[in-house]
Amino acid sequence: MSIRDKVIAIIAEQAVLEPSDVSLDNSLSDLGIDSLGLVESIFAIEEEFDITIPFNANEPSQSDFDISNVAAIITGIEKLVAEKA
Repeated sequence: MSIRDKVIAIIAEQAVLEPSDVSLDNSLSDLGIDSLGLVESIFAIEEEFDITIPFNANEPSQSDFDISNVAAIITGIEKLVAEKA
């Protein structure tokens, strides 16, 4: 399973949707994921890929990590995984 597919599966699980219902241009709020769901998604992604996402849930707008949509999240995860390798 690719990074993209794993991230979509984690986000879909958090949104209680099928992965096929998640598109790359969806924002997390489009999918019904609130701030708690965002934090849970980030923890699940960090655990899945053994990475640390530079995201502060208390100040999301101050984060260097782009969570504007699913594609941006995947791009960020791919970059962090590549840096770790």
